[in-house]
Amino acid sequence: MPLLDHFHPPLHGPRRWEGFHHAWAANIAQHLNREVLPPDFFAESEISLGPTLEIDVANVELANGREASGTATAVWTPTKPLLAFAVDFARLDVCEVRIYEDLGGAQLRAAIELVSPANKDRPGSRRTFAAKCAGHLKQGVSAIVIDVVTDRIANLHEELMSALDATQANWESKTHLYAVSYRPVPVQQQQRIEAWPETLNLGQPLPILPLWLKIDLCLPLELEETYLATCSGLRIPC
Repeated sequence: MPLLDHFHPPLHGPRRWEGFHHAWAANIAQHLNREVLPPDFFAESEISLGPTLEIDVANVELANGREASGTATAVWTPTKPLLAFAVDFARLDVCEVRIYEDLGGAQLRAAIELVSPANKDRPGSRRTFAAKCAGHLKQGVSAIVIDVVTDRIANLHEELMSALDATQANWESKTHLYAVSYRPVPVQQQQRIEAWPETLNLGQPLPILPLWLKIDLCLPLELEETYLATCSGLRIPC
């Protein structure tokens, strides 16, 4: 089916792009788990759209005021903070699929990033998104970036190349919509990035991208199949 514009009428309005992105990420993860990944790999979708604050390490306190371990903790009151400032977590959107290898513990092997409007709207947001992708590649994790956002124009591939100090590898889609697969490759104790860019066109089918799980293990990511399943599941007319 053709790629639709989820950010302008007539589709946008009665249909929210957030719901579509959420469902597409989930469909990609389910498709990979059902039909693509080897038995020792698994995919999970992770969505964080809007202002959220997550605490990674929780301290459990019982009703009697003691910690769960029963060990008393001394209370320390620091001085007033030197700096205090407001932040907009709504602009740190995360809509991605993570692929792990089960080695007795989950090892991240690849990340599929669905670009949101907030990832593109400000220089700081674009740099944050690029830094996240660069961090994956630095750790030897392959990355795929999919941008179908039509209400904002920004070249996140160029932002990523700037973050990697590799502006000689800049590339731009003529439609400003694109999907790029990135693979980090160690070469003589150095790191090289290989990329497979694809221009996306409204009204045209979506491509198949290489999903690299290891240096010698590549699987097909069929965007068209997962896109069709998402539209069908949300009753979006094809």
